[in-house]
Amino acid sequence: MRSGSKLGKFSKGKRIFVGQVSGNHVTETTASSMMDAIENGARSKNSRHILSDLKLLAPVDKPSKIICVGLNFRSHIREMKWDTPKVPVIFSKPPSALIGPGDAIIIPRASKRVDYEGESAIIIGKRAHHAKNGLMHVFGYTCLNDVTARDLQKNDVDWTRAKGFDTFAPIGPFISRTPPTRVTTRLNGNVVQDSPLSDRVFGDAALVEYISTIMTLEPGDVIATGTPSGISPMKDGDVVEVELDSVGCLRNQVVKSP
Repeated sequence: MRSGSKLGKFSKGKRIFVGQVSGNHVTETTASSMMDAIENGARSKNSRHILSDLKLLAPVDKPSKIICVGLNFRSHIREMKWDTPKVPVIFSKPPSALIGPGDAIIIPRASKRVDYEGESAIIIGKRAHHAKNGLMHVFGYTCLNDVTARDLQKNDVDWTRAKGFDTFAPIGPFISRTPPTRVTTRLNGNVVQDSPLSDRVFGDAALVEYISTIMTLEPGDVIATGTPSGISPMKDGDVVEVELDSVGCLRNQVVKSP
């Protein structure tokens, strides 16, 4: 995957494939899965599609872990009235929380307030254990919405329940080799978060290096690098979009659990 390129996972009918994205076109690749593309590369084939003719799937669907970083944007730290952390504040989401572009975020019955948190996420490409150069272990970047049951988060000592419901980790639409510089979130078309990634306390390299001293990062693992200020609740029928300048726009509708 060369600099500037984007990969995605798509379906057409019953077929699922990894494709190279260029504008409004997608070229099928030789990769049998995104993990195959991460570990062995993805060469273009002759089959080409119009992007709008395809269903977008989550670009990664079975990472060994999803690690999230809290309180990593200075604007969000001020918003939450916390002190700036001296080391990254990390927590995890289960892989079962992952959904793709266009899939529904489901508000669970257990929560009265579910918030969006637009984020830039790292996809690990090379095993990292006590990494010395974090960027050497990065395959690419994608959008992630760190959906949070805010009322449960405030009540629980641990954040697992508030962060871990099914559908609470929308991801996509593509994986870009180019590092993003800005994250923007829109709720029903209105911009609600907009920040340069330079406002983060800990950058991509530092996060990979720190986390890899605690747990070994494997290819395909996801690190969500934090959200800026502007968090607020979502309700049934809302549409939330998370956009990174080098990746594209992740769009999901919100529905209430029946």
